[in-house]
Amino acid sequence: QVQLVESGGGSVQAGGSLRLSCAGSGNIFMIYAMGWYRQAPGKRRELVAAITSGGSTNYPDSVKGRFTISRDNAKNTTYLQMNSLKPEDTAVYYCHADVMTITLLRGDYWGQGTQVTVSS
Repeated sequence: QVQLVESGGGSVQAGGSLRLSCAGSGNIFMIYAMGWYRQAPGKRRELVAAITSGGSTNYPDSVKGRFTISRDNAKNTTYLQMNSLKPEDTAVYYCHADVMTITLLRGDYWGQGTQVTVSS
């Protein structure tokens, strides 16, 4: 089994910063892409940031220049630094990983989600 555990969510005022972490554990052989998604009430889950195993990153225009994704491959961990937060960033944030297990099965795994609330 593979587990992704997120931490770092919380409440902040507009203009503030938060840093999310997501640590993978279990029967991990290799993690390919990792990413962060978010889902606000009544809205679809959307990609916030993604990073390949080689470190290439991708962001939607809505967060570009404000959010930064990084990863520590040795720790199977990804981070999301969120600066200049806006009320519209309020959502549950989910970690995602494309994982090859030690039994050579490849699949998508999700964290449990962490709430981020930005007040105006």
